[in-house]
Amino acid sequence: MNKKVDEYINKQKSPQKEICGKLRRLIFDTFPDVKEEMKWGVPAYEDGRYYIVALKNHVNLGFSLKGLTKEDYNLFDGGGKTMKHIEISSAKKIDKKRIVHLLKLIEERQGKKI
Repeated sequence: MNKKVDEYINKQKSPQKEICGKLRRLIFDTFPDVKEEMKWGVPAYEDGRYYIVALKNHVNLGFSLKGLTKEDYNLFDGGGKTMKHIEISSAKKIDKKRIVHLLKLIEERQGKKI
């Protein structure tokens, strides 16, 4: 785990702090050897394939669209051309099954052996 990511999460207010922490733990539970870094000023994983960003009223877990099918795009929120996200407003509303599915989909589509 990256110390700069620790700092980013620890400076967040509630509930964003708790949401970021749970998402981070879920990412590491899914991929224990995942590469974590600060990129674009936010925690990013596997060279930007996915990221966590704390916003005013929620947290976005963002995903690179590289290699995804048009059908896959519908699994995400947002209108980005290269990145999409899912929005999480409460730690209790974290859909672990959905997030693990999306993380694995990204890794599968972008060529990492899982």
